[in-house]
Amino acid sequence: MGLSEIKERIARAEADAGRDAGSVQLIAVSKVQPDERVRAVLNEGHRLFGENKVQEAAGKWPGFRQDYDGVQVHLIGPLQSNKTRQAMDLFEAIHSVDRPKLAKTIARIAQEIGACPELFIQVNTGEEPQKAGVLPADADGFIAECRGMDLPVRGLMCIPPVDEAPSLHFALLAKIAARNGLDGLSMGMSDDFEQAIALGATHVRVGSAIFGARVPG
Repeated sequence: MGLSEIKERIARAEADAGRDAGSVQLIAVSKVQPDERVRAVLNEGHRLFGENKVQEAAGKWPGFRQDYDGVQVHLIGPLQSNKTRQAMDLFEAIHSVDRPKLAKTIARIAQEIGACPELFIQVNTGEEPQKAGVLPADADGFIAECRGMDLPVRGLMCIPPVDEAPSLHFALLAKIAARNGLDGLSMGMSDDFEQAIALGATHVRVGSAIFGARVPG
Protein backbone atom coordinates (compact mmCIF):
# COMPACT_ATOMS: atom_id res chain seq x y z
CA MET A 1 0.00 0.00 0.00
CA GLY A 2 2.68 2.45 0.99
CA LEU A 3 3.08 5.72 2.84
CA SER A 4 1.52 8.02 0.24
CA GLU A 5 -1.71 6.03 0.03
CA ILE A 6 -2.05 5.89 3.81
CA LYS A 7 -1.57 9.66 4.00
CA GLU A 8 -4.20 10.15 1.29
CA ARG A 9 -6.65 7.97 3.21
CA ILE A 10 -5.98 9.93 6.41
CA ALA A 11 -6.60 13.20 4.56
CA ARG A 12 -9.92 11.85 3.17
CA ALA A 13 -10.97 10.63 6.63
CA GLU A 14 -10.15 14.06 8.13
CA ALA A 15 -12.25 15.75 5.45
CA ASP A 16 -15.14 13.30 5.83
CA ALA A 17 -15.17 13.94 9.59
CA GLY A 18 -15.12 17.71 9.09
CA ARG A 19 -11.74 17.96 10.77
CA ASP A 20 -8.85 20.24 9.89
CA ALA A 21 -6.34 18.89 7.39
CA GLY A 22 -3.26 17.70 9.25
CA SER A 23 -5.04 17.31 12.59
CA VAL A 24 -4.17 13.59 12.70
CA GLN A 25 -0.57 12.48 13.15
CA LEU A 26 0.54 9.26 11.47
CA ILE A 27 2.81 7.09 13.60
CA ALA A 28 4.66 4.73 11.26
CA VAL A 29 5.11 1.59 13.37
CA SER A 30 8.65 0.47 12.58
CA LYS A 31 9.01 -2.36 15.14
CA VAL A 32 10.91 -5.38 13.76
CA GLN A 33 11.25 -3.73 10.37
CA PRO A 34 14.63 -3.96 8.61
CA ASP A 35 16.66 -0.76 8.58
CA GLU A 36 16.42 -0.43 4.80
CA ARG A 37 12.62 -0.28 4.97
CA VAL A 38 12.75 2.34 7.71
CA ARG A 39 15.30 4.36 5.76
CA ALA A 40 13.06 4.25 2.67
CA VAL A 41 10.19 5.81 4.65
CA LEU A 42 12.55 8.41 6.12
CA ASN A 43 13.70 9.23 2.60
CA GLU A 44 10.07 9.86 1.65
CA GLY A 45 10.08 12.60 4.27
CA HIS A 46 8.17 10.94 7.08
CA ARG A 47 9.48 11.75 10.56
CA LEU A 48 7.16 10.21 13.19
CA PHE A 49 7.69 6.55 14.10
CA GLY A 50 6.51 4.10 16.74
CA GLU A 51 8.42 1.34 18.51
CA ASN A 52 7.25 -1.42 20.86
CA LYS A 53 10.48 -2.16 22.70
CA VAL A 54 13.03 0.09 24.33
CA GLN A 55 16.00 -2.12 23.41
CA GLU A 56 15.08 -2.28 19.74
CA ALA A 57 14.63 1.49 19.58
CA ALA A 58 17.96 2.03 21.34
CA GLY A 59 19.73 0.01 18.66
CA LYS A 60 18.00 1.70 15.75
CA TRP A 61 17.16 5.34 16.28
CA PRO A 62 20.31 7.13 17.52
CA GLY A 63 21.91 6.41 14.12
CA PHE A 64 18.88 7.49 12.12
CA ARG A 65 18.61 10.71 14.17
CA GLN A 66 22.16 11.58 13.12
CA ASP A 67 21.24 11.17 9.45
CA TYR A 68 17.78 12.79 9.45
CA ASP A 69 16.58 16.01 11.07
CA GLY A 70 13.32 16.26 12.94
CA VAL A 71 12.82 12.57 13.75
CA GLN A 72 10.36 11.77 16.53
CA VAL A 73 9.93 8.30 18.01
CA HIS A 74 7.04 7.27 20.25
CA LEU A 75 6.94 4.22 22.50
CA ILE A 76 3.67 2.42 21.80
CA GLY A 77 4.44 -0.89 23.54
CA PRO A 78 4.51 -1.80 27.23
CA LEU A 79 7.18 -0.20 29.40
CA GLN A 80 8.90 -2.05 32.24
CA SER A 81 9.66 0.19 35.19
CA ASN A 82 13.38 -0.69 35.08
CA LYS A 83 13.59 0.63 31.49
CA THR A 84 11.90 3.94 32.29
CA ARG A 85 15.01 6.12 32.41
CA GLN A 86 16.25 4.79 29.08
CA ALA A 87 12.80 5.24 27.53
CA MET A 88 12.59 8.85 28.70
CA ASP A 89 15.89 9.53 26.99
CA LEU A 90 14.88 7.82 23.72
CA PHE A 91 11.27 8.81 23.07
CA GLU A 92 9.39 12.05 22.51
CA ALA A 93 6.19 10.40 23.78
CA ILE A 94 5.17 7.30 25.72
CA HIS A 95 1.70 5.91 24.85
CA SER A 96 1.62 3.08 27.38
CA VAL A 97 1.41 4.61 30.86
CA ASP A 98 -0.76 1.92 32.38
CA ARG A 99 -0.22 1.69 36.14
CA PRO A 100 0.55 3.84 39.20
CA LYS A 101 4.01 2.33 39.77
CA LEU A 102 5.14 3.36 36.29
CA ALA A 103 3.66 6.84 36.65
CA LYS A 104 5.52 7.35 39.93
CA THR A 105 8.79 6.17 38.37
CA ILE A 106 8.36 8.57 35.44
CA ALA A 107 7.57 11.42 37.83
CA ARG A 108 10.65 10.74 39.96
CA ILE A 109 12.98 10.63 36.97
CA ALA A 110 11.36 13.70 35.41
CA GLN A 111 12.10 15.63 38.59
CA GLU A 112 15.72 14.45 38.48
CA ILE A 113 16.39 15.31 34.85
CA GLY A 114 14.05 18.28 34.47
CA ALA A 115 12.31 16.89 31.39
CA CYS A 116 9.60 14.41 30.46
CA PRO A 117 8.19 12.99 27.23
CA GLU A 118 4.53 13.58 26.43
CA LEU A 119 2.45 10.86 28.06
CA PHE A 120 -0.62 8.95 26.96
CA ILE A 121 -2.48 6.84 29.50
CA GLN A 122 -3.40 3.40 28.19
CA VAL A 123 -7.01 2.45 28.90
CA ASN A 124 -8.06 -1.20 28.70
CA THR A 125 -11.41 -0.37 27.09
CA GLY A 126 -12.28 -4.03 26.58
CA GLU A 127 -11.44 -4.91 30.20
CA GLU A 128 -9.37 -7.83 28.90
CA PRO A 129 -7.45 -9.59 31.68
CA GLN A 130 -4.43 -10.31 29.47
CA LYS A 131 -4.09 -6.72 28.25
CA ALA A 132 -2.35 -3.76 29.89
CA GLY A 133 -4.09 -0.52 30.72
CA VAL A 134 -6.22 1.01 33.45
CA LEU A 135 -9.86 -0.04 33.50
CA PRO A 136 -12.36 2.55 32.24
CA ALA A 137 -13.85 2.87 35.73
CA ASP A 138 -10.40 3.72 37.14
CA ALA A 139 -9.31 6.08 34.36
CA ASP A 140 -10.53 9.37 35.87
CA GLY A 141 -8.75 8.68 39.15
CA PHE A 142 -5.52 7.65 37.44
CA ILE A 143 -5.52 10.73 35.20
CA ALA A 144 -5.96 12.89 38.31
CA GLU A 145 -3.15 11.00 40.07
CA CYS A 146 -0.78 11.59 37.15
CA ARG A 147 -1.66 15.27 36.98
CA GLY A 148 -1.07 15.51 40.70
CA MET A 149 2.52 14.42 40.04
CA ASP A 150 2.91 17.19 37.40
CA LEU A 151 3.15 14.65 34.60
CA PRO A 152 2.51 16.01 31.08
CA VAL A 153 -0.54 13.89 30.22
CA ARG A 154 -1.26 14.56 26.54
CA GLY A 155 -4.08 12.08 26.11
CA LEU A 156 -5.28 8.48 26.15
CA MET A 157 -4.48 5.33 24.16
CA CYS A 158 -6.38 2.10 23.58
CA ILE A 159 -6.10 -1.17 21.66
CA PRO A 160 -9.61 -2.57 21.12
CA PRO A 161 -10.31 -6.30 21.43
CA VAL A 162 -9.80 -8.08 18.12
CA ASP A 163 -13.31 -9.60 18.12
CA GLU A 164 -15.34 -6.47 18.87
CA ALA A 165 -16.32 -3.41 16.84
CA PRO A 166 -13.44 -0.97 17.34
CA SER A 167 -15.68 2.09 17.01
CA LEU A 168 -17.35 1.29 20.34
CA HIS A 169 -13.96 1.39 22.05
CA PHE A 170 -12.84 4.53 20.22
CA ALA A 171 -16.06 6.27 21.31
CA LEU A 172 -15.52 5.18 24.92
CA LEU A 173 -11.92 6.46 24.91
CA ALA A 174 -13.03 9.79 23.42
CA LYS A 175 -15.71 10.14 26.10
CA ILE A 176 -13.21 9.52 28.93
CA ALA A 177 -10.78 12.00 27.37
CA ALA A 178 -13.41 14.70 26.92
CA ARG A 179 -14.65 14.60 30.49
CA ASN A 180 -11.05 14.92 31.70
CA GLY A 181 -10.18 17.81 29.38
CA LEU A 182 -7.74 15.78 27.27
CA ASP A 183 -7.57 16.22 23.50
CA GLY A 184 -4.97 13.57 22.60
CA LEU A 185 -6.39 10.26 21.38
CA SER A 186 -3.94 7.56 20.28
CA MET A 187 -6.23 5.04 18.62
CA GLY A 188 -6.66 3.30 15.31
CA MET A 189 -4.35 0.96 13.41
CA SER A 190 -4.03 -0.32 9.84
CA ASP A 191 -7.49 -1.92 9.66
CA ASP A 192 -9.57 0.71 11.44
CA PHE A 193 -7.83 4.09 11.44
CA GLU A 194 -10.57 5.78 9.39
CA GLN A 195 -13.12 4.86 12.06
CA ALA A 196 -10.75 6.19 14.72
CA ILE A 197 -10.34 9.49 12.87
CA ALA A 198 -14.13 9.85 12.59
CA LEU A 199 -14.29 9.51 16.39
CA GLY A 200 -11.52 12.00 17.16
CA ALA A 201 -8.15 10.22 16.91
CA THR A 202 -5.18 12.57 16.95
CA HIS A 203 -2.56 9.82 16.50
CA VAL A 204 -3.04 6.67 14.39
CA ARG A 205 -0.56 3.78 14.44
CA VAL A 206 0.05 2.09 11.09
CA GLY A 207 2.77 -0.48 10.43
CA SER A 208 2.53 -3.22 7.83
CA ALA A 209 0.39 -1.15 5.46
CA ILE A 210 3.36 1.25 5.17
CA PHE A 211 6.37 -1.06 5.49
CA GLY A 212 5.04 -4.41 4.32
CA ALA A 213 4.74 -7.56 6.41
CA ARG A 214 6.92 -7.66 9.49
CA VAL A 215 10.20 -9.51 9.37
CA PRO A 216 10.82 -11.13 12.78
CA GLY A 217 14.41 -10.82 13.87
